[in-house]
Amino acid sequence: MLLSACNCPPTSFGISRRALICGGGAGFASALVSTLAGNGRTARAQALGSRVPEVDRLAVTIVTDTQLIKFIPTEKRNDLTIERRPAGNVRPDAPPRFDLVAEWGLSMHAQSQRGSDVRNVLIDFGYTAETLNNNFSILRLDPGKIDALVLSHGHYDHFGGLVGFLGANKGKLKRRLPFFVGGEDCFCTRETPAGQYGSLDRQAILDADLSLMLAEGPAVVADHAFTTGKIPQTSFERPLRPSSEKIGIVNGFGCFPDKVSPAKNTGTFIPDDFEHEIATNFLLRDKGLVVLTSCSHRGVVNTIRQAQAASGISKVHAVIGGFHIVPPLDDDYIHQVIATLKEIDPTYLVLAHCCGERFYDLSRGAFPDKVIHSAVGTRFVFGT
Repeated sequence: MLLSACNCPPTSFGISRRALICGGGAGFASALVSTLAGNGRTARAQALGSRVPEVDRLAVTIVTDTQLIKFIPTEKRNDLTIERRPAGNVRPDAPPRFDLVAEWGLSMHAQSQRGSDVRNVLIDFGYTAETLNNNFSILRLDPGKIDALVLSHGHYDHFGGLVGFLGANKGKLKRRLPFFVGGEDCFCTRETPAGQYGSLDRQAILDADLSLMLAEGPAVVADHAFTTGKIPQTSFERPLRPSSEKIGIVNGFGCFPDKVSPAKNTGTFIPDDFEHEIATNFLLRDKGLVVLTSCSHRGVVNTIRQAQAASGISKVHAVIGGFHIVPPLDDDYIHQVIATLKEIDPTYLVLAHCCGERFYDLSRGAFPDKVIHSAVGTRFVFGT
């Protein structure tokens, strides 16, 4: 959940949970190491082999995002159907105050189909559990049908809703549900210029009977999808790095020093390199890759190219998620990204969360038939 030290607010946890976290930190950390080492619940994810899983149909629902759009009807573009939620009261059995909520952060639900086999994957968890749980209910998504959870990176606006989601769905989720992260430093404590930015609650993941899957390389997710694994920074891109990270365990939160690069273990906050960031991808039959970038802290071009390299598939059908192209990145940089995207030639670009309005304006001018603005509750259905 949250916090890397003992200044957690009393309302963040139950009394016993807070006592556990803010009490004997060294003892808790020792017990946590012992638990992780002995229970077999942390494992390397299944590596993506030469045979990339392929799906016939894919529906991506935006569960949490920064924007809510109303009064726009469902739209059909060739093989893509864009389903917008109806305006007003979306639950006829409840007062109008029950509606979708937008907030800073991102969560996406992907339902894929191959033949008669259906898989459901939840990618990221937004900023708060209240929003995630509310939107999940209104969108009538079934937590019990989820086959895998994926966290793209260790920023609070992507994992903040996790612990509350797990608590609200205790006993509903599948046992030993795989939870994918891109590496140990996903758990590191982080801060931004505005203050601390929390750290991922590893113990809550294990308490919820999830199986923690470390996917540093490309990995298969729920038989239908695959992660990029670590994303090399090989292009011209220089995305902003808005946070710092610190190695170590404090009161049970944080990352294990012996499982990250020794160069990072300085005992102080250092610039966050997002080495652990991963994207989630699907290969749509006869169409190409659908890349769910989440945030693209490693660069959106680098992210797409790593999905291509991992799969051996060059054709990109759609890119959905954050591109992390925000001020003070200038127009020259944006035009360079757009020029490279023209070379890659995706069929659709669905811009979400942290794309930046200037990038949206310029990319919409460059790709008038490709660019689509994401919004909470929108469902993008690819394939027949």
